Amino acid sequence: MKLRAWQKSCVKAAFDFYQSQKHFFCLATPASGKTIMSAMLAKQLKEAKLIDFVICFSPSATVCENMRETFTLITGKRFDGLIGALGDSHTYQSLRTISDEYLSLLNESRTLVILDEVHHCAGDSIENANSWGKGILERLKENATYTLSLSGTPWRSDCLPITLAHYSDNITCHFQYGLREAISDGVCRTPHIVLIDNKNIKVIKHNEDELTFPSFIDLFKQKLINYSELIHHYTALNFILKKANLKLQALRKHDPSSAGLIVASSTSHAYMLQRLMKDELNQHAVVVTYKNTDALQIINQFKISQVPWIISVGMISEGTDIPRLQVCCHLSRVKTELYFRQILGRVLRVTNNINDNAWLYTFAEPNLSDFAHRLQEEIPEQSILTYFNVTSEKDLTENKGKNLPKKLSDRVDGIDLILFHEFENSPNNSDCQMRLNKMELIGGFREKIIATFS
Repeated sequence: MKLRAWQKSCVKAAFDFYQSQKHFFCLATPASGKTIMSAMLAKQLKEAKLIDFVICFSPSATVCENMRETFTLITGKRFDGLIGALGDSHTYQSLRTISDEYLSLLNESRTLVILDEVHHCAGDSIENANSWGKGILERLKENATYTLSLSGTPWRSDCLPITLAHYSDNITCHFQYGLREAISDGVCRTPHIVLIDNKNIKVIKHNEDELTFPSFIDLFKQKLINYSELIHHYTALNFILKKANLKLQALRKHDPSSAGLIVASSTSHAYMLQRLMKDELNQHAVVVTYKNTDALQIINQFKISQVPWIISVGMISEGTDIPRLQVCCHLSRVKTELYFRQILGRVLRVTNNINDNAWLYTFAEPNLSDFAHRLQEEIPEQSILTYFNVTSEKDLTENKGKNLPKKLSDRVDGIDLILFHEFENSPNNSDCQMRLNKMELIGGFREKIIATFS
């Protein structure tokens, strides 16, 4: 297989690095081809008789299976973990259950350990590591002959250090291939971020006072309304989905396989969006969530189908390879820069399509607007908390999803409203006041397109 220029350069850099050191960190923008690069590196190390086996770890079963297929194709060797195979692919979760006997081959053999999307693994010591980071530190760090850490977004929203990474003023990347370079090389699509706004928003406070705002940014700065309620607002959703669908339909005139991704905030939200797409836009959309036992099959079937839309909750994120995705709606409650860029990465993979631009639609919330304008920064300024203690992955996720909205929307005199009651169990008084406020979108919508790399 012919490698891209950056992949050749990275393979050589890592190969040379391993002559004297063992932990190599590669930053390569999402959709640039990190898996192919790592498979070719493994092949060359094997041919040079520097390694005997390869073990890959990644965040999800979908990415795990993709790595298994790619390594089999590139190396020409079986990659199923059975006798005679070059190696195998696992999820980070499996580090807890993989037997000591299996991992003993790290001590008995020369092994390359590949850590995909390694920013999910936090901690530079057992004291400050999350469970995935702890597994790497305890079971892989000293025993692996070489490690290859891969990330397109090498930082964490909680500011913990990434496991096996080195820091000076910022993270040290032994090889770096950014989005600007990838677009210039024709490796990634040019992203266009469409920020949806409204110019006349009325908020009726719980004490019956009325306030008006000329934009979502001005609205959210006052902290009268919670963002989660906007992404459940029927009128707002109808507008943003209509705009995204018009873009997708225009693209499908030139390439009928072009598809769109909607990132929902919860399972109930996903099915609400599916109904809206059908009832209002006459569009078929597949839903895949973490609750689907056959999620991998749903994604693989969508990958080869002509279905225009897929709605995801926690399934189609980093590492999921669906090249025909070209339009995305970011409607998640998660508003971190890390997640924003990961979602954008799902529509950046190039195809043979003549109109090979990527489109991401979201609301003009202050943070999301800032993230869109900062895309040219490969690694945004981050503080690292070296000694922050996280005892387990459960500590980070045990409250996830507890405060989902009880109700999507109501209609009063023909106007779509949001009744704020999301934080019913919250002890925060300001949250309690928020849910008593009502919002009306009485003005027209508008959109701002940000094409940073054009």
